Amino acid sequence: MENTNNNSRRNFLKNSLMASGGLILGFNWLSNETLAANIIEQTTVENITSNAFLSIAPNGIITIFSPNPEIGQGIKTAFAVIVAEELDADWKKVVVKQANLDAKKYERQLTGGSGAIKHSWERLRKAGATAKQLLVEAAAQKWSVDASTCKTENGFVISSTGQKLSYGELSETASKLPIPKEVKLKKTEEFKLIGQTIKSVDNHDVITGKPVYGIDFKTEGMLHAQIQRPPAFGLKLKSFDASEVKKMSGIIDVVSFGNKVAVVGKSTWQIMKARKALKIDWEKDKDLESDSDHNRIFTEMMEGNKAEVRRKDGDVEKAFKEAYKVIQADYQCPFLPHNPMEPMNFFADVKENSVRLAGPTQTPQNAVDQVSKLLNIPAANITLELTKMGGGFGRRLNNDYALEAAELSSIIKAPVKVMWTREDDMGGGIYRPAVRYRFKAAVDKAGNMTGFMLRGVSMNAGNSTRQDNFPVGAVENVLIDSVDYKSPITTGPWRAPITNFLAYAEQAFLDEVATAVGKDPIQFRLELLAKVKENPIGKITYEPDRFEKVIKMAAEKSQWGKSKKGRHQGFSVYFSHNSYVAQVAEIEMKKGKPTLKKVYAVTDCGIVINESGARNQIYGAIVDGIGHAMYGKLSFKDGVPQETNFNTYRLIKYNEVPEIEAHFVNNGIDPTGLGEPALPPTGGALANVIFKATGKRVYQQPFAENQQVEGIL
Repeated sequence: MENTNNNSRRNFLKNSLMASGGLILGFNWLSNETLAANIIEQTTVENITSNAFLSIAPNGIITIFSPNPEIGQGIKTAFAVIVAEELDADWKKVVVKQANLDAKKYERQLTGGSGAIKHSWERLRKAGATAKQLLVEAAAQKWSVDASTCKTENGFVISSTGQKLSYGELSETASKLPIPKEVKLKKTEEFKLIGQTIKSVDNHDVITGKPVYGIDFKTEGMLHAQIQRPPAFGLKLKSFDASEVKKMSGIIDVVSFGNKVAVVGKSTWQIMKARKALKIDWEKDKDLESDSDHNRIFTEMMEGNKAEVRRKDGDVEKAFKEAYKVIQADYQCPFLPHNPMEPMNFFADVKENSVRLAGPTQTPQNAVDQVSKLLNIPAANITLELTKMGGGFGRRLNNDYALEAAELSSIIKAPVKVMWTREDDMGGGIYRPAVRYRFKAAVDKAGNMTGFMLRGVSMNAGNSTRQDNFPVGAVENVLIDSVDYKSPITTGPWRAPITNFLAYAEQAFLDEVATAVGKDPIQFRLELLAKVKENPIGKITYEPDRFEKVIKMAAEKSQWGKSKKGRHQGFSVYFSHNSYVAQVAEIEMKKGKPTLKKVYAVTDCGIVINESGARNQIYGAIVDGIGHAMYGKLSFKDGVPQETNFNTYRLIKYNEVPEIEAHFVNNGIDPTGLGEPALPPTGGALANVIFKATGKRVYQQPFAENQQVEGIL
């Protein structure tokens, strides 16, 4: 039995092709070389896969294959909108399909770092414009007119005399023309689709339950497996007894590999029961760390002299020695799991010299490369089918679960899907590193910052600072350093790596400095940016003008500084993943308790591709930022995570989400990322409004552990 996704794709393409002509036009638009056209005849429709990016069938249906994994960030829709815009396509006739991994056809086929649009923007536009030019030239040939006299509109080529031919009618002729070396791209004021509110191309299928997630994937002969991993970080497998388990109904085999024991069977329910009956002995391999150990280690690193200098400008020692006032604050955050709704899972079928993989991953090529290295099978002999993903947030950048499936399949010589439980995901997964920061500011009598110091100490984060970010560039004397501890607790990227916590700490600290010198928090930041604009000090990664724009617009939209009866406001702004986001959070006091009522967000991500998708990214990031700042915490005792399901790990609830008002800066600049940038400033806006409402600063996440925050959501 074939994968349902492949069958539906083939059926769709068959139906799209008309008997007359039977040709479609395809493009590979991400090649570093010139765009290459390919012609696919109806007789070979079974071979039509996601190798073609753009196909125009004779009936006018335009099929666009989206190469990047979709995890809810809207890339599948946004990519298609960009192509359709330059193509002047009829959006109602555009169908978008998820492409499988194909390293020869696609470039940067991954989802991470909010970089897909920025990377592919120009290439996608050229693909649409190239197809359009070919269609125009095909029509000009039929009419025996100059192509420059023709125009395109809504899926038609129109002559100067009003003659019209649809793209479908022109597709066969166009497919035989040479690819133009240069094409003309639209001016931003000519856009008709880009910037509009467009529904996700997946909406209907998601609502009706049609997409195949990794957890849904099935194929003939597939077995199921669950894996028992060490119950604590620092333990290793000593021995196990599976004699009784192998007698249980539906159990095919029990095998060990690495530090793990896998139970293989005919159904998920059978292997779940059998796994609980396993008898395993573990032994200590490394120190079994607890929160108390981490607190001690953090203190030693913060107070020690082993930090690596990341940046040093001017004479920091002199600046602090001569300061009129010194402000200092320490901030800390715990480890955090990713908690996508769909736990980790992956399918593998390993043959003698080939592998079939299927499942949800943010980095499919990396998965193939790692499996190739693990099994010593050429990457060219490994295929990977991308399924729908039930969340990622950085967890699926790491392909450990895909490697488990491949290794297990190679051992049992059978196709198998490895399925994690929620407890597996939270208890032995990849976490956000725990980090602490110490900020210091030296100020003069006029309230100007003359010195700035930052130390980041972390567990497995490497460099936990961003040494070229604001307010660096505005202060003459700067010292930024960091020190990292290698813990056996596995960590990795978590939505907006490092900046997800650094932004809160930095913005809360800048607010505290502004208060200490008697300045309005927004005005204080604007004064710093004015210094950067006048004379930037050293290397900076941000553009002060764009920074200033989102700040002023956020102040305007939120009516910052104007009296709002019973409401208090807190401000935050941050630059990450090439985008700028300013936020104002509002709290209302009710019976002496603070209640978060609203968050204003202003974003500069360049040109907004899809207004609907962009707003959803802002809303989702803010809700995520609030929830994890308030409640997220993973603690450890003797190497064992103490929160392994949602009964002990608190997430934000639907009725706790405040009103969110999102605005975008319309500056016509090439677009940048949106999946992550709105999350980092959220914690800062929340912390700062808590101070405004209660007079108390919060220095530690989760905020809910602070009594002053009780009842805020």
